[in-house]
Amino acid sequence: MVYHSSFVNEEAIAKACGCPLLPLKSHIKGPAPVSDQDKTDIIDEAITFFRANVFFRNFDIQSSADKLLIYLTFYINVALKRLEGCRTLAEGTKAIINLGLEKVPVPGEPGFPFAGLFPLSESQQEADAWYSKYPRRRNRARAI
Repeated sequence: MVYHSSFVNEEAIAKACGCPLLPLKSHIKGPAPVSDQDKTDIIDEAITFFRANVFFRNFDIQSSADKLLIYLTFYINVALKRLEGCRTLAEGTKAIINLGLEKVPVPGEPGFPFAGLFPLSESQQEADAWYSKYPRRRNRARAI
């Protein structure tokens, strides 16, 4: 069974490139609002559902938060591939920090992995909100 995001009621939440700017557990200021530390955020959901969702070819999208969950699942997969060759904690930490510092293509740019899933950014401001939204600038180490 595919796991969907619990963040389905996001009508009042701002969006960037069709994705909701959901609250995050972070002390770093950005376009997404800050969540309480004791509440589950979209990053927690992506990590929790990663193992189950990564095996499915088809994913019935029920909300825009599901699109974000798909993107975050992809990002976690990229992060795990970067960690494959790391032999020490220091190497792994450096690899993840470098991944977080890379410029991520936004919808409409060459190299964006989900071209048909997300609408193009309508302005540079929206593209910047996407770029700084998820999962970059996330200062929370988690074990999967």
